[in-house]
Amino acid sequence: MTKIRTGRVAALAATAAFVLLGQAAMAADLAPVVDAAPEAQSLAPQSPWQIRVRGLGVITNDEGSVDGVAGSDLSYSDSVIPELDISYYFTDNIAAELILGTTYANIDGEGTLAALGKIGKTWVLPPTLTLQYHFTDFGAFKPYVGAGVNYTIFYNQSGSAASDLNVEDTFGGALQVGFDYMINDHWGVNFDVKKLFLEADYETTIGGTKYTGKAKLDPWLIGTGITYRF
Repeated sequence: MTKIRTGRVAALAATAAFVLLGQAAMAADLAPVVDAAPEAQSLAPQSPWQIRVRGLGVITNDEGSVDGVAGSDLSYSDSVIPELDISYYFTDNIAAELILGTTYANIDGEGTLAALGKIGKTWVLPPTLTLQYHFTDFGAFKPYVGAGVNYTIFYNQSGSAASDLNVEDTFGGALQVGFDYMINDHWGVNFDVKKLFLEADYETTIGGTKYTGKAKLDPWLIGTGITYRF
């Protein structure tokens, strides 16, 4: 009799165990599946690298002089060029930007040099590095300010009224303000204004006489284009 009761108790315990396991399995099947991927993605750090491609208007300051020639002045042609810049974010707020683009400038005589007309032409490569502060409290609208240095290289120089032209490479300062408007995490549109403080010494030969002076280009660089954040 004791053996029969023990067998019944064992059978009831086994049945209860199976029922509990079945309920647990059913609960597991019915439990909503939580996808951790979106949360993990939102917590994933954004790449520090960013590039921009802009159309850029180069507007020069028409000022310069020839040493020893009273009333002399110079003017320079404006241009529209493509520009590429590469940014690296050290933090959400601090970034460095390298700006790359090249253009040309016609140099014309003004004031007492006006009769000379076009003195010559030079190509200009002004790579510029700025350190920027980005404001992050405005949602998709991300304004920034920056300051830095440029090193301007003059190449492929040729004379017109001058038989020889040599504008010297030079360092200069740069100020910057602009904004990105981000469409999503990667793509955005950009507007940017930079001021370069660019005053280069030059030598030129006109009518067999060598002259020296200073070309004060000090251009504004006004651009708009596309931003891509990796």
